[in-house]
Amino acid sequence: MGLKSNLHNLKEKYKGTKMAPAFNALHTFLYLPNETTHNGTHIKAADDLKRTMNTVIMAMVPCLIFGMFNAGYQHFSALGAPVDFLSWDAFYIGLIKVLPLVIVSYGVGLGIEFIFATINNHEVEEGYLVTGMLVPLIVPIDIPLWMLAVAVAFGVVIGKEVFGGTGMNILNPALTIRAFLFFAYPTWMSGDKVWVHGAVERTKEIAAGANVDAISGETILGSLAQGHHIDYSLSDMFFGFIPGSVGETSTLLILLGALFLIFTKIGSWRIMLSAVVGALVMGLIFNGVVSSGWITETSKFYTLMSTEFWHHLIIGGFAFGVVFMATDPVTASQTNKGKWIYGFLIGFLSIMIRVFNPAYPEGVMLAILLMNVFAPTIDHYIIQGNVKKRMKRLKVKTA
Repeated sequence: MGLKSNLHNLKEKYKGTKMAPAFNALHTFLYLPNETTHNGTHIKAADDLKRTMNTVIMAMVPCLIFGMFNAGYQHFSALGAPVDFLSWDAFYIGLIKVLPLVIVSYGVGLGIEFIFATINNHEVEEGYLVTGMLVPLIVPIDIPLWMLAVAVAFGVVIGKEVFGGTGMNILNPALTIRAFLFFAYPTWMSGDKVWVHGAVERTKEIAAGANVDAISGETILGSLAQGHHIDYSLSDMFFGFIPGSVGETSTLLILLGALFLIFTKIGSWRIMLSAVVGALVMGLIFNGVVSSGWITETSKFYTLMSTEFWHHLIIGGFAFGVVFMATDPVTASQTNKGKWIYGFLIGFLSIMIRVFNPAYPEGVMLAILLMNVFAPTIDHYIIQGNVKKRMKRLKVKTA
């Protein structure tokens, strides 16, 4: 009672001041939101924005922990000194590399949120809680921290705050941050040495004339885009024992996270399922083109086109993007029919971009951002179509 009483006194002290939004943000993070519904509602529930965001974070935590182990495991494997996956050595490498990414992501992002809330005198929204966790999971593990800080600042300010904050943005903030990194620092996002810890430093040492062994940091998609064959088994690709972004390698854990989001009714199963269907359709089309002989093995598109259509679901960041970013309720389609169209086009375009853009084979980011832009248009025509149908039924009844 003493702590709650002191917090209440502080709340009254800061009430009406510039510091009120910052204090209320900390207060609501520990307790309940400032404004709760007491009467006059048709439906009452215990969920709020904070609980919704925390639920999504819980779905991503297994991917984060697995990614830490995998970061160390890939590092030692590339050095030719493999260790047990669930070893302290593997986890320690992942911890010291991933934890700073998480700290910078949350520190810069929430700092900007607090500044905007204080200047504009409005409450701090909890929307960045999910974005702050997504960002470290989709960037290269060795990315410079200053580079990440610049990208986060750009994504929060340009991708969200200029539109009015949480709930008003038209683009997914996490993908906006990754898009900024891709266009501003392309060698870090599309290079073949950035996905395994130590690969960049070892490459620089070799370039300087040092007599050391190279570390291959190329992802499966990077290898396929260059026309190389992959040495990983299907089980490795499904369980996640492969190079890549921290949170994107384990399709199994992403699938479990998807089931959790669907069970809690936070993630749209329509978007997830339709995106998978769209990806499979595009993959089948490419396989058909290869089977027909319209494209030869000398083509730079041949390797990715000839990849088994369903393999596209378990390599790269497709699964992670579909489950945790395409389903963002703010930037996705809102109508049920619109969700089917929205998701299908994301899956369809992801594989198309992946195949036709060898310089950047991971197409799910661009596909989701593109469909974020068209989501309101899709919903508009769905709603207008429903209105026209009802008007026709009304005319028939009154005739």
